[in-house]
Amino acid sequence: MARKVTGGAGGTKAARRPELRLPPLEPWAGGGLEPDGDYDGVEFREADFAGQDGAGARFMDCALTGCAVDGTGLRHARLLDTVLSGIRGVGTDLAESTLRDVELHDARLGGTQLHGAVLERVLVRGGKIDYLNLRTARLRDVVFEGCVLVEPDFGGARLERVEFVDCVLKGVDFSGVTLTDVDLRGAASLEIARGAGQLAGAVISPGQLLDLAPVLAGELGIRVEG
Repeated sequence: MARKVTGGAGGTKAARRPELRLPPLEPWAGGGLEPDGDYDGVEFREADFAGQDGAGARFMDCALTGCAVDGTGLRHARLLDTVLSGIRGVGTDLAESTLRDVELHDARLGGTQLHGAVLERVLVRGGKIDYLNLRTARLRDVVFEGCVLVEPDFGGARLERVEFVDCVLKGVDFSGVTLTDVDLRGAASLEIARGAGQLAGAVISPGQLLDLAPVLAGELGIRVEG
């Protein structure tokens, strides 16, 4: 279920955040993930999924807390009405997966593959994610809040109603993006490595514009001399 929002400041449409009410959950009985597995109403707590293959699996009304996902294969997985808290891992493969009505809290991830994925009504709150690959992904109603994103790659992605609130963005790649109602004003730090000249459809603050001026000038071929 999502909270409906009519609009944001300055005419920018605000993202609709997920509002999850999980049912009573059954504790995970243990064992490994299965390709195309079906997990409904399950609580995974401190599980170690490192190196396991759950490609095509479906997680519905689930909670994953403190789980290790180093090298876990979840390509084409579907995460629906699910909360992930304190998960950690490097090289998790979620390429071409679907995340809908999902909350991700205090994650510690590196090199997560989400290229070609579809994210709808997703909240990423707290934590740190290094080298997040969202190339050619589609994001609608997604909020990044209070988190640190180091060199996230949005190359060729489509972002609609996406907000960055109190988060740190380092070395972002916006090459070839398509942006609609993307609000960057709330970012605590905004550092764009590539694609600064392709921010049509985004809104930034006057201070951010001044900070980005050298990058914009460089991408537009403008020489600034004293």
